[in-house]
Amino acid sequence: MYQTISYQLADGVAVITLNRPEVMNALSRALRAEMLAAVLRAGSEARVLVITGAGRAFCSGQDLGDASGKSGAPLDLEKVLNEEYVPLLKAITDCPIPTLAAVQGAAAGAGANLALAADVVIAAESASFIQAFTRIGLVPDAGGSYWLPRQIGLARAMGSVLFADKITARQAAEWGMIYEAVADQGFDAHWQARALSLAHGPTLAYRGVKTALRASFGNDLDQQLALEARLQGACGATMDFREGVAAFLEKRAAKFRGA
Repeated sequence: MYQTISYQLADGVAVITLNRPEVMNALSRALRAEMLAAVLRAGSEARVLVITGAGRAFCSGQDLGDASGKSGAPLDLEKVLNEEYVPLLKAITDCPIPTLAAVQGAAAGAGANLALAADVVIAAESASFIQAFTRIGLVPDAGGSYWLPRQIGLARAMGSVLFADKITARQAAEWGMIYEAVADQGFDAHWQARALSLAHGPTLAYRGVKTALRASFGNDLDQQLALEARLQGACGATMDFREGVAAFLEKRAAKFRGA
């Protein structure tokens, strides 16, 4: 079904693997289209979505071999971003289930920012993040100029983009760019356990968490308190809330159904 990615679904966990290892999973037009379809599919049939890459890299960014059309004319970057990248990034950020990026190897340019669009980023210690745009005379795109200042502050965001420095996974975790950096040995088992934990959790509450935390950047305190109350009211009416309370009182593990 897919030519540039793979898609697997098991135990409520959908895993999208960028599958162009010969070019470090560079983002071609075909890959972007397949990934968009797969993200939307996962949002309708899974309880957590994982994005990862095959081979020695997570994603090297835009496929520069895709940078001209059949006529040889330069790629219209603004058009590509608006028509292909924006729908994909919005599908990830608006996904109704938790999204997790499992990053091994290099995540560069748009590939780094594709990872940062996920709700949680877990990286192997050998992984790295590079805002490589200025090396080829460009500005950060794929959401990088949005996520970086919010995650690591303006000073670090500015420096990392202007100098195009490689940021190690450990450094990214210390700066707050990603959630955690873990040892290479056992990395796959670690992110798989994390994903399974989310898949067995209260899905609707997770959706509320995503809504509340992202809205907080644009809300004042009164607006945020009102949003919290509305979301909490909705969660309080779910079967998962009743199960969570019952499990707490009965001193047992909760069995959430995502409803």
